[in-house]
Amino acid sequence: MVKMSLDAVQVMSGQVKELKVSPSSNGDARGSWEGKEEFDPSQLELTAKPKPPKPENAVTVAVSSRVLFRTEREQKVFEQKGVEEYLRYQIEHENEPFAPGPAFPFVKALEAVNIRLRELYPQSEELFDIVLVTYNHAHVGIRLINTINHHNLFIERFCMTGGSSPIGYLKAWQTNLYLSADAEKVREALAEGIAAATMFMTEKLTEVSQSQLRVAFDGDAVLFSDESERIFKTHGLDKFFEHEKENEDTLLDHGPLKGFLEALGKLQKKFYAKGQRLDCPIRTYLVTARSAASSGIRALKTLRAWGLEIDEAMFLAGAPKGPMLEKIRPHIYFDDQMFHVEGAAEMGTVAAHVPYGIAQKYNSQQKMSSGK
Repeated sequence: MVKMSLDAVQVMSGQVKELKVSPSSNGDARGSWEGKEEFDPSQLELTAKPKPPKPENAVTVAVSSRVLFRTEREQKVFEQKGVEEYLRYQIEHENEPFAPGPAFPFVKALEAVNIRLRELYPQSEELFDIVLVTYNHAHVGIRLINTINHHNLFIERFCMTGGSSPIGYLKAWQTNLYLSADAEKVREALAEGIAAATMFMTEKLTEVSQSQLRVAFDGDAVLFSDESERIFKTHGLDKFFEHEKENEDTLLDHGPLKGFLEALGKLQKKFYAKGQRLDCPIRTYLVTARSAASSGIRALKTLRAWGLEIDEAMFLAGAPKGPMLEKIRPHIYFDDQMFHVEGAAEMGTVAAHVPYGIAQKYNSQQKMSSGK
């Protein structure tokens, strides 16, 4: 089984670089204005960054510092020495940027899409908006800001809760997706109707595209409800096939990440409207254990009825998902079963667990029976 670890921290971004004033000939810092050329604002080294969009217009992705950056060392300090020593350690190391975590390539891909959208629609606020969420005390903010600037991330929204639950703030941000290392907070978000998933740090990571955002989804209990999965878990495969055949013209109910796929689709259509369907920087995938002939038609009819397009659909008929995901190289893959998450991670895919539906009952039973 792949070795995974979790950890914690957060961020924001500055806009003005250091202003340098040359000393005058008498040694003070005022300088002489006599004989100077006309003032050139560019010499002040101002970095003009676009304003973040309003939450009601944006596709808001809230990311925990524990998955955006690697903070294993800091987490050990917190667990072994307590909060005061943890804060002291963070302040002492605030000029040392954190290394990228599992969500980092995904966030960079979101920003790459935003660059393309701003080129096509300079005045539009239909963009990805990234919010950094952390349980940290505000004292840790300087290190987070330094880290964001070091990695050239455009993250202006920052939520430091000082140990409180962030769920209420996620609703205020109108969050479309929440990524965290804290499985309990992810479950709280899902219970509030917010698309959410738990991310893990893996030892092996596959290189992903720098120019195209690739997002892969499981079907049942992720895009769709767990209705069909319940039939399979309680009555077996034959009954599942029979149920799907009888209900192939009945739409599946929506799952927890249907809204996020819908948000991706809206941004894709902005590129299609400019004749860039074949050069769209967003690509979506359905990677499901369903069989195409016996149970795939209901899934496809449901997506079509919702008005949602999936660029590529993989019906694996129970085959392992890891090898297929290794070829797709998504920035993130969402699945409700830890078995598939771990299998994907072993192949180097950043996989996120959606703790929703009947499969969670079986996940917990497996942990109990194995003594974990």
